[in-house]
Amino acid sequence: MPYPAREPTFLPLTVATARAAADNPEQSELTRSARVVQYCAEAANTAAVDTWTAMLAGCDYPGRRALPSRLRELTEATSVYVGTQWWYGDGSVHRRRVADAEDRIGEAAQDGDGAEFAEAFVGYDQAVAAVVVRVQSQMGTSAT
Repeated sequence: MPYPAREPTFLPLTVATARAAADNPEQSELTRSARVVQYCAEAANTAAVDTWTAMLAGCDYPGRRALPSRLRELTEATSVYVGTQWWYGDGSVHRRRVADAEDRIGEAAQDGDGAEFAEAFVGYDQAVAAVVVRVQSQMGTSAT
């Protein structure tokens, strides 16, 4: 990791891998798509921090309600980054892992289960980061 977090971090792998992909000096469509993934990952992480804080405080902070849409945006940006052909074909196992973890996060947030929330985020972060790394490892081949 490039630096230790000063606040809770729920998507460290995804943010780091998306940032690395977005830092490619080549201004390709893939690089622009990686920047969208990075932006969505950072926004989802912020929403997760807000949700976590609200859960710990036992309140219904408005930022907490933003989490489901931020996660959907990150999942969608990731699917565009890897290409829909792979996402719905060979990558369907990854797609299901991402979707299952996303569902677990939503249920845990709704139930106020902090342990399940944190555990589900570990799975979601690993699943999304693995997809981003898959594209980076195949640079030079078509991702769509």
